Amino acid sequence: MNYIAPLNADNLLSEAESENLYLKLIEQLNKDFNLANEGVDFPMSTNPEELKVQLHEKIYRLIQYKFAEYLNLLYIIDVNENEIKKLDGSDISELAGQVSFLILKREWQKVWFRNKF
Repeated sequence: MNYIAPLNADNLLSEAESENLYLKLIEQLNKDFNLANEGVDFPMSTNPEELKVQLHEKIYRLIQYKFAEYLNLLYIIDVNENEIKKLDGSDISELAGQVSFLILKREWQKVWFRNKF
């Protein structure tokens, strides 16, 4: 099976749900944020829409107030540096949304591979 990266957060989250890996995705997010000392605790009951909003808010706050921690988080999650560099940082809210998707994409990739192999 080939891994195909989802085109947006909604596709990604519905794919995670349909493969019964959504809870593993939440676990992976919680784990990596904690490794970066940016404790988030997304409850297992968080629905995909809430997850998207909460992740966006968290990333927005990190970019605004804790930039070094934000960079550390990206490093720990292993978000592709080139993809980050391509983003337009002029609108922080827009940027936070795009970065949230890159984080979800990377975390989903980890969960997907772990499940398949």
